[in-house]
Amino acid sequence: MPLKSTPDKAAGPHADPKVVRAWCMYDWANSAYILTVATAVLPAWFAAGIVGPEGYDVFGTNVSATTLWGLTVGLSALAVFMFAPVLGAAADLTGRAGSFLRLFCLLGAASAFGLGFQGPGDVVAAMLLFALAQASFNSANVFYDAFLPRIVPDSQTDTVSGRGYAYGYIGGGLHFLLCLVLMALHERLGLTQGQAAQISIATAALWWAGFSVPTFLALRDAPTGNGKGIAHIVRHGVDEAVATARTLLHGGPASVFLLAYLLYNDGIQTTISMATIYGAEELGLATTELMITLLVIQAVAFAGSLLFARLAGRIGTKAAIMVALAVWTGVAGCAYVIETAVQFFVLGGFVGLVLGGSQALSRSLYAKLVPREASARYFGYFSVVTKFSAVGGPLIFALMRHWTGSSRPAVLVIAVFFLLGMVVLSRVRVPPERDA
Repeated sequence: MPLKSTPDKAAGPHADPKVVRAWCMYDWANSAYILTVATAVLPAWFAAGIVGPEGYDVFGTNVSATTLWGLTVGLSALAVFMFAPVLGAAADLTGRAGSFLRLFCLLGAASAFGLGFQGPGDVVAAMLLFALAQASFNSANVFYDAFLPRIVPDSQTDTVSGRGYAYGYIGGGLHFLLCLVLMALHERLGLTQGQAAQISIATAALWWAGFSVPTFLALRDAPTGNGKGIAHIVRHGVDEAVATARTLLHGGPASVFLLAYLLYNDGIQTTISMATIYGAEELGLATTELMITLLVIQAVAFAGSLLFARLAGRIGTKAAIMVALAVWTGVAGCAYVIETAVQFFVLGGFVGLVLGGSQALSRSLYAKLVPREASARYFGYFSVVTKFSAVGGPLIFALMRHWTGSSRPAVLVIAVFFLLGMVVLSRVRVPPERDA
């Protein structure tokens, strides 16, 4: 049966447990890609194996692996900036959000699978495949997130969003753990370290595609009959994306929330992207210790996602996010003074506790602030803000590190993002009829 939206004033659609479980399974599926491929294994293999310490020649100029990686990430983010709102509007017009989800999931998984076959010297191919995989991953998430207000009533968005993130932390963490075992035993298995990395990347792609099948079967299209050729769909998509942008710029709860989210998610993304570098540089932690911390974060984030969903049910979604941001601020302050590996592990536990909760509740709160029948186009802008918020914080962190010669003062800047986010979030007013 096609999933149908309901009027904004209504409590929302009846939640089918089978559909909800299938929706959550997509988080389980795609988290293997984002953790193993985009975060842990591919960056290291790209630098050490594909590019190598000698760098890569680009029109007579030697370019480091770090620079090439940053360029690739930036280009994929630019693609999301440009196309996510248009794709979301096109999905709303045609009622084919499920088809768009399947298309970009399979395109991303195929690209990631191809990355598993890239070796020394395959720099251009690896960059192109990763850019395509990243852009597809983020595009698919637009349609995945947009289904949330369409499959559950407002009273269950916090719980279901948190459950989705919990599925993701377990699924992604399980695959990553298997990859760590593979890389630790690669010599006994007759593999080189590079081959173990390639297998880890390829299996993450298969995990992503394979475990997405239940989602594909449950989240069906609800065709509107408005698709009158590609040119019409694209033109209408652009028009609706522009109209939605104007609506957001004119103010309202959704636009105020996006500003708050831009600020505090910048702090979250900076913490995620700079934590391992901070641990290695300031505390002298070994790679093994950093990987263990990453697993600790994944495990605790599973519980944190469910815990904060329950907290939101008691004190409200916005209030629960405020609690999470207060903890994030404390984490940033503690990071300034920690000295030992044990302290780093404990702090990682607190990061895990609020990581899943703050992300899941941000998604569910935004779902309560946007029209259900236009959720895809609005979540297109949510995706844009998510990607954009990962730019400013790391840049400021890097500049502070350069100017002061230490990463410790830079972590205090992260606390400022959380505090500013809390101030703006306090101004968000959730419509009473959807404040379940």
